[in-house]
Amino acid sequence: MPVRPLFVTRFFEEAIGSPALLADLEASCRALAQDDTAGRRWCREQGYPGYTSYASLDDLPVRDPAFADLKRLLDRQVAAFAAASFMDLPRKLKLDSFWVNILKPGGTHSGHIHPHSVVSGTFYVIVPEGAGGLKLEDPRLPLMMAAPTRTDDAPEESRPFVYMAPAPGRVFLWESWLRHEVPAGRGKSDRISISFNYS
Repeated sequence: MPVRPLFVTRFFEEAIGSPALLADLEASCRALAQDDTAGRRWCREQGYPGYTSYASLDDLPVRDPAFADLKRLLDRQVAAFAAASFMDLPRKLKLDSFWVNILKPGGTHSGHIHPHSVVSGTFYVIVPEGAGGLKLEDPRLPLMMAAPTRTDDAPEESRPFVYMAPAPGRVFLWESWLRHEVPAGRGKSDRISISFNYS
């Protein structure tokens, strides 16, 4: 019986960071976590399990050359992803938010989307063994009503959830409407990543 996939959700993954850039970014992320009192206060108030600059700093590529180097790499990858996704854009996508995440062992980030953006992603700086990955949700899930579960051997494109394993120097890109989360991992040390949105 002929069957073909429809309504494809594209996901991009590539290793882009050099060891020197990763070392610089780790030092910069840890320095921010120490110096950013507004960010630490926000994390305490929100119950964030670690540190994020999400609500406190919006100028990382201007503030630090390591973040500027990463932005240049991401600009190229996002442009390639947009082209591979057949996006008919009136102009080039532009980075509009860029933030550090230092997730403590056992920390999670519940399911969410990134409104008002076109492409979102995460670049991984430090990923301890057993750290939580990225869980992606089939965007049709709320519409499935009486749909049966899938068999254990279902291919990736037929599963309701897909788990992506991060690694240092790897970037993940997806369209911003795709719901995703970070489940709790078994890592024994901090998981450091840098997330971003392009609009």
